[in-house]
Amino acid sequence: MLDKEYWNDRYRSNRMGWNIGYPSTPLKSYMDNWANKEAAILIPGAGNAYEAEYLHQQGFTNVYVMDWSPLALDGFRERVPAFPVDHLLLEDFFDHKGQYDLILEQTFFCAIDPALRANYARHMYHNLKPGGLLVGVLFDVPLNDDKPPFGGHHTEYEALFAPFFRFNSFGPCENSIPERAGSEWFIELEKPIMSHN
Repeated sequence: MLDKEYWNDRYRSNRMGWNIGYPSTPLKSYMDNWANKEAAILIPGAGNAYEAEYLHQQGFTNVYVMDWSPLALDGFRERVPAFPVDHLLLEDFFDHKGQYDLILEQTFFCAIDPALRANYARHMYHNLKPGGLLVGVLFDVPLNDDKPPFGGHHTEYEALFAPFFRFNSFGPCENSIPERAGSEWFIELEKPIMSHN
């Protein structure tokens, strides 16, 4: 069961192979070109949330960090004490109701049970404002079948997201960290302003 206790145990025992220790290069580069520092931004399944720390340092004021592991959020709070405490969301993403300009995807998709992926696409859609963006990287390699990280293939992802989003960018990631070069797919998906979903 990939529940709260599973993830707390991963943090407690420091079994975090996905933790690169700094902001993901593709997301950092993307956000360096984002002008609106007041945009409502959500990072779900954020874990150590180095991207949120970076955005905070760059003057972004409306960033929300979500994880259902108290240990993950406690670690972030200790590392970034100036980050607004009320922007730390200890909850299950699939129960969350919000409206964001931007949701950043960084190793959350690969951490959830693949059976939840259709629900992930739908829930991302509902938590974005019209014209809002889902931006991030997905693994475009098989990886594990029985435990995170779960991989996949971009053709599967295209089918998942097509009912909900306009594809602004959907292709091989060109600025992955060296360890992930050739294995990531970059997405910038837009919620249409007019939609009937």
